[in-house]
Amino acid sequence: MSILAGYVVPHPPLIIPSVGRGEERGIQKTIDAYREIARRIAALRPETIVVSSPHAPLYRDGFHVTTDTVLNGSMEAFRAPETTLSAKIDTALADEIIQNAQQSGIVVAPSTWRDHDMDHATFIPLYFIEQAYKEAGISPEYKVVRVGLSVLSPEVHRQFGHAIARAIDRTERRCVWVASGDLSHKLKVDGPYGYAPEGPELDKQLYDLFRSGALEKLFELDEYFCECAAECGVRSFQIMAAALEMEYPQGVSSELLSYEGPFGVGYAVAAFEPAIPEDCDVAVCNSKAVHNNTNEPLSHDDTVRSSDNALDPYVALAWASVETYIKTGRALKLSDYQNQVEQLFGSDKEMLPEEMLSQQAGVFVSIHEWGELRGCIGTIAPTTNCIAEEIIQNGISASTRDPRFPAIEEYELDQLEISVDVLSEAEPISSLEELDVKRYGVIVTKGFRRGLLLPNLEGVDSVEDQVAIAKQKAGIRIDDWDVELERFEVIRHE
Repeated sequence: MSILAGYVVPHPPLIIPSVGRGEERGIQKTIDAYREIARRIAALRPETIVVSSPHAPLYRDGFHVTTDTVLNGSMEAFRAPETTLSAKIDTALADEIIQNAQQSGIVVAPSTWRDHDMDHATFIPLYFIEQAYKEAGISPEYKVVRVGLSVLSPEVHRQFGHAIARAIDRTERRCVWVASGDLSHKLKVDGPYGYAPEGPELDKQLYDLFRSGALEKLFELDEYFCECAAECGVRSFQIMAAALEMEYPQGVSSELLSYEGPFGVGYAVAAFEPAIPEDCDVAVCNSKAVHNNTNEPLSHDDTVRSSDNALDPYVALAWASVETYIKTGRALKLSDYQNQVEQLFGSDKEMLPEEMLSQQAGVFVSIHEWGELRGCIGTIAPTTNCIAEEIIQNGISASTRDPRFPAIEEYELDQLEISVDVLSEAEPISSLEELDVKRYGVIVTKGFRRGLLLPNLEGVDSVEDQVAIAKQKAGIRIDDWDVELERFEVIRHE
């Protein structure tokens, strides 16, 4: 039903142990980050994984989409013929992509008799994903769609990404996008491709935009500059970025998990995820006011609780976001919000308090049906321009993109209850003594691993339990105390 997340990964063959034969330890940070990405994908359990690959068939005036039923690959070309992999192709989605692209005037070439082999830029991410599924004890029942690049302009790659996003929407697939691609190949004089000053500069630019999430800047990169840097994955990243901008017009959260270039080639691992699902039934905590980035408190009561959902502007906005998206498939526009909410709730109250438009905060939207959790998605820190946009984004995600539940359907709307939790800015702490399970939520971080648990949860009675659960969510050993701890408070609207 959507693109659940997008990930940037490299594809050096030596990262696979049977190929690297110990040399892979030179990029251990990349390997660790790769495993984390694969673990996240396995947790999402997508129906289809879309892989954009620089080493799929490449055409000057169009794009390749694999339409074979199966792709078979091995590392034989890299001295490891025993390492093999097969992937079933989602032919229905592939056909829909071709149709949508052609309707947009984009040339697309389906598979020929020569295209049935899996290239290494597709093989390597799928190898790690397969390993993650095995470690989790999950059957890898997903299918794959492989798309290639072209030598056409960034704008055409953007249009192609839009066409793929439309196809995913029309086929109602739950997809994860893997944009395979190295960065510059010209980082070192003694590297396999030599050195060019554009190489480190390109990697710096990509490093910065992956950290910031400013994926639109991918389309501003100068093509000649990229050619001088001997880039590999820019066009792969562009197609993914275009699909994400169609799926999430309000943006996604970004995380650069690792960057390395020890062999003269840049390797980045990055995640672009709409929100963070939380296994929770959040209770109200006695919190301070949420702070914006200027540390000024919000102007409403610290313990906001409303007995009438229609009268609480935070909940009303979440309702409007959910209902609009479920009924129309479109995100609610803030400019249309007040009129729509008045129609839905018959309220003459101010629907957008000033702080919802001027301040930023992480937000969780929780949806219950007949008292049972039906969806809960949130952001630890703000990913949009204001709280109102955060609510709109996470309302859509909670109702349609929580990987634990199918998307909410229109007939269910009358049965739902919605609450909105606004998070304070997280603050670092040095010991468990600074936590209180009733008052504070906790964030545990080790490297790129990060786990969150909201406060005042049923069955969580001690700070030790709270931290242990957060560690489990992050994939951190419970007995590992070489971690960073942060706490935050919550204001609930219901």
